[in-house]
Amino acid sequence: MGAFLDKPKMEKHNSHGEGNGLRYGLSSMQGWRVEMEDAHTAVTGLPYGLGLWSFFAVYDGHAGSQVARYCCEHLLDHITSNPDFRRGCSGGGDLINAEPCVEGVKCGIRTGFLQIDEHMRAMSERKHGADRSGSTAVGVMISPHHFYFINCGDSRALLSRKGHVHFFTQDHKPSNPLEKERIQNAGGSVMIQRVNGSLAVSRALGDFDYKCVHGKGPTEQLVSPEPEVYEIERSETEDEFVVLACDGIWDVMANEELCDFVRSRLEVTEDLERVCNEIVDTCLYKGSRDNMSVVLVCFPGAPKINPEVVKREAELDKYLQNREGGACKKTNK
Repeated sequence: MGAFLDKPKMEKHNSHGEGNGLRYGLSSMQGWRVEMEDAHTAVTGLPYGLGLWSFFAVYDGHAGSQVARYCCEHLLDHITSNPDFRRGCSGGGDLINAEPCVEGVKCGIRTGFLQIDEHMRAMSERKHGADRSGSTAVGVMISPHHFYFINCGDSRALLSRKGHVHFFTQDHKPSNPLEKERIQNAGGSVMIQRVNGSLAVSRALGDFDYKCVHGKGPTEQLVSPEPEVYEIERSETEDEFVVLACDGIWDVMANEELCDFVRSRLEVTEDLERVCNEIVDTCLYKGSRDNMSVVLVCFPGAPKINPEVVKREAELDKYLQNREGGACKKTNK
């Protein structure tokens, strides 16, 4: 969806930070698209007494950026403030000095998604249906003991552990059997791998034109706002990094390929913004035509700078510069 520019916009938005024993960097670039519709969230230290928790997310908007922008500002609060999130924690729902139970967190995340979607629908209806945009959402909530990977749509998250892809989220595509079954049960169809021949994702926030089948609940519509939530126990010594990225990255880089790329760059630099910029630039050169956003979260077990690798890269850079200089001299003769 969306038109393209004559040449890509390569200016990047960057940010970085650290806390709770992790470091993060991010990069986003408009690329060939006429509009930048991606958004992101990066928070270390959550409200309601969850100072040791962190939250990162990427939102890939379509048909406009309104839903993605609203979610990046408000989704986290919808999750952490709802009663389901606190359910079962010690202290009778008071999160101060209490670790919420795993099932409560998973339930609260799901409730938060459904709540924000309904809230945005109500706002849209008050504006007489002015907003037709939608957004995927992929994120990770990190507690002292667990990862909670969250996915709604076809952006993707992965965890690198012990030098390999340990986990990655599953994309929600209309052609997936369970997604297709829900779409057909709601009276829709899947054509050219799109919902009713139009929308390329089967789950998303917003997209209210696809959520008006009477007699069906919010998770039974043509497009569902329900996230899949996966809980994984953390490993202090083996966890390396988490990558969150929109499909503008995954369209041209496979899971293992991106993991290997990140690992190799971390042997050269500790600058996580630089690593994210290199991911985005590489994907542009590999042919990605979409907006691109990537968040990289590194843990103590991430690869460290390798002096031999740094030396080899410096020698290669010097060699290439000399070759370029020689080529320029020949051209100028």
